[in-house]
Amino acid sequence: MANAEHGGRAGNAFAAGAQTARVRLRALRVGLWVIAALLAARQVAAVLGTPKADRLTDLETWVGSDGVLHVKGSLYDSTQFTGTPFGGLVLKPLTRAAEQALGWGWTFGTLLLVVALGLVAARALPQPVSRRTALLAAPVAISLLMLSLPVRNALYLGQTSIIPVLLVLLGCFAVRGERACGVLIGLAAALQPTVLLFAPLLWFTGRRRAAVSTGVTFAALTALAWAAMPHDSNTYWVHHLAGVGLGRAADDLANQSLHGALLRFGLSGPLEIGLFLALGAAVAVLGLRRAVFYARDGQLLLAVAITGCVAVAVSPTTWQYQLLWVLLAVVGRVGRKTSDRFMWPVAVVLVMTLPGKMMLPNMAVLHPVRDNVVLIAALAAATLVPFLSRTSAYYRAPVPTDYAEPVPTRWKRVPLLPVPGRVLARPNLLLELLLIRVGYSAYQQVRLAATGGTNAGGRATAEHHGDQILAVERFLRIDIEHWVNHAVFKIGFLRDFFDFYYESFHFFVPLGVLAVLYVRRPADYRWARSALGFATLFALVGFWLYPLAPPRLMPGLGVIDTVHGVQDFSKPDYGTLTSLTNQYAAMPSLHFGWSLWCGLVIAILAPKGWMKALGLLHPLFTVSAIVATGNHWTLDAFGGAAVVAAGFGLTYLLQGPRPRRPGKTVEAGAEVPVPATGRIRS
Repeated sequence: MANAEHGGRAGNAFAAGAQTARVRLRALRVGLWVIAALLAARQVAAVLGTPKADRLTDLETWVGSDGVLHVKGSLYDSTQFTGTPFGGLVLKPLTRAAEQALGWGWTFGTLLLVVALGLVAARALPQPVSRRTALLAAPVAISLLMLSLPVRNALYLGQTSIIPVLLVLLGCFAVRGERACGVLIGLAAALQPTVLLFAPLLWFTGRRRAAVSTGVTFAALTALAWAAMPHDSNTYWVHHLAGVGLGRAADDLANQSLHGALLRFGLSGPLEIGLFLALGAAVAVLGLRRAVFYARDGQLLLAVAITGCVAVAVSPTTWQYQLLWVLLAVVGRVGRKTSDRFMWPVAVVLVMTLPGKMMLPNMAVLHPVRDNVVLIAALAAATLVPFLSRTSAYYRAPVPTDYAEPVPTRWKRVPLLPVPGRVLARPNLLLELLLIRVGYSAYQQVRLAATGGTNAGGRATAEHHGDQILAVERFLRIDIEHWVNHAVFKIGFLRDFFDFYYESFHFFVPLGVLAVLYVRRPADYRWARSALGFATLFALVGFWLYPLAPPRLMPGLGVIDTVHGVQDFSKPDYGTLTSLTNQYAAMPSLHFGWSLWCGLVIAILAPKGWMKALGLLHPLFTVSAIVATGNHWTLDAFGGAAVVAAGFGLTYLLQGPRPRRPGKTVEAGAEVPVPATGRIRS
């Protein structure tokens, strides 16, 4: 009887757990669809909110009242039309449509194409795909597409680049029969000739009827266009060598092909052409061999993405709106460890959603990489990235992550995230560097835009807040900025020391602390990095809500700017010292906040007493420097301390306390024993 009762309770618990899991999965799925819908609405609103003269400019160039498709001569006389003659033949009937109705129809039609593309890509994920993954993949795919630069360009400019990608995916995954597959891919090739590279992929994977049908369809549609538009067809295929030389200059940054990169490197003439042909042939052979391998391995979507990346590289011109193939490569799995699995997809998403200047610092030595970052991603996917085979033991089961045994907490809801404990292994270094760079670049952009610039309204608001801060400091009797500033200014070596400390140590010390923790104490690195990130986010909120002029930019206060020199307050934009800095982002002081973070981390983790004391000297010197140089009020330091405290507090709430010592390790998903005191979540 006891066993029966125990079994009944276990069964009820299992049923309750399954029901809870279903509810959570349903809520997650709804949330992801809401996010996808909001992103779609945001993109459409951005397009429709743009003045008519500035939106759908490519569509207007083609089918507008003065568009090239109305011209009786060649479509390519002005080089504005870059499509194939068949593309012009398809678009020509749109010239009879009402302009406003066409704009609305094109925008929402493009949106529907993106949704269809996301749904087809989600269904094409390689087996075995869990039910949870299948349910969640579609809204995630649609969201990524909405955020990508090619889709944003297609919606904003009015371009047809989504159609060939969708036709290829429909041919490979949605239709039955090889002939239907070939017809769809042949139609895509008639719109974008480099799609013909999919014919070898079909041939060498055993779908020879589809390959033949692709070639026949392409030839038939091209012949149809030639019969209807012989002069244009001769211009495109013969004079322009399948579109070469149409549109912007081939060395434009928007041309992310090998040809464009070689031109940007300064090569030209026969040498450049020969090198392009040799490199293009090598990329095509190697890339198609890899695509065939992964198609036979059961990863057809990855094979399609690799072939598309080959097309990106070998085409003479591959404009930004033709780069969706690179985003599809996100489906490839890379890395044996769980911690390495996110490196490739995160890198691809960032490359396809952010401009190159956010990915890499503005350093001359890095400009060749920054200017060709999408091409580099395409070449990497086509030839270099070691995607895992489905036969690999690590494909389904990567090396699990080791966790430190969790530390008991007083509050039963802590940690809020259901994690088994602090991760002991180092995170992927390339991923960390990439996220740090992108995060800091985003921080710079938000910080710069927080006050709306140095316009009259922003300046007046910031100075008004400066008067408020000064009044509070006078009430508290801590208004020491003027006295400290002038006292330090009179002592040359002390002024030079604080100027150097203010400009240099703000970045050097936090990066040094992170580097040491990454190498020596990975678990504590994650804890400290999270606290620093949250503190910086809180500071951005402060910059946005409370723009504040520092003492050096307060007219009439008499504080000397020891770092940047004397300010001319008669100029409206005197606060704009550089194009990368918001001069009114003073509250809270991240100079002091980051230094306090460094001091606390060193004081908590350093093994020696003298190391702890040395670490605590950094925030002391920093607060002296920010006041002495006139860059911050005393209260700004208190604001910096507040956001650091909030950063550590939020880290504690989400992840729980850090492990006091390495202790035992547990694998992900393992049962964690619960001590008598406190509560540990497994």
